[in-house]
Amino acid sequence: MQVSEKNLSFTQLIEFQIEPRQQVALVAALSTQSERLAQRHAGFINASVQVSEDGRRVLNYLQWRSRADGEAAFQCFEHGEEDFWTLIRAHQATAVTFGSFQVLRSFERSHDNALHCRLNG
Repeated sequence: MQVSEKNLSFTQLIEFQIEPRQQVALVAALSTQSERLAQRHAGFINASVQVSEDGRRVLNYLQWRSRADGEAAFQCFEHGEEDFWTLIRAHQATAVTFGSFQVLRSFERSHDNALHCRLNG
């Protein structure tokens, strides 16, 4: 499936593998960074920080209006007060995986609570 230039939504996924004792601190740091990105970049749509049940993985999900918005924000994120690499060291991440994805379909509830599939592109 080819991605259309009309599709504006862009998602960044960053997965951390950590020691369970680091999970709470990493979640707090990623939450703070996500709030900063949301305040400083108009292209921000939403973010979430998710954790595995065993406490060994943390997933940071960031969604942007476009790839350009996400890349611009991430460059600022890397050069910020507490940059991305500082987070990796401080929270003893044993592995970090980056993923970038274009959204082709999304599901939403309408005002009448019906479920709708929105196709992008």
